[in-house]
Amino acid sequence: MALTITDATFEEVVLKSSQPVLVDFWAAWCGPCRMVGPVIEEIAVEFEGKAVVGKVDVDANQEFAAKYGVRNIPTVLVFQNGEVVGRQVGVAPKQTYADSLTALL
Repeated sequence: MALTITDATFEEVVLKSSQPVLVDFWAAWCGPCRMVGPVIEEIAVEFEGKAVVGKVDVDANQEFAAKYGVRNIPTVLVFQNGEVVGRQVGVAPKQTYADSLTALL
């Protein structure tokens, strides 16, 4: 299951992770976000133990969304060693997200 990431936990969970991290920036009112949500959950199960997969609710946690220039949601960022190495804005096929993590393993 995807982790719930907040502004308070972002640095520890994402930036200090020794594994690749996929972060879904979303909001409950966002229709496309609700389409991406189940896909992110599937990715979390498939990459368990190999990568960190989490979600940031941008309504409740705006600090890192602003820091990384998330203007449209859903936006999925991929991090490695604390750096953004991938960005997908809008809805994409599951394979797009999976490929972005697989390339880092």
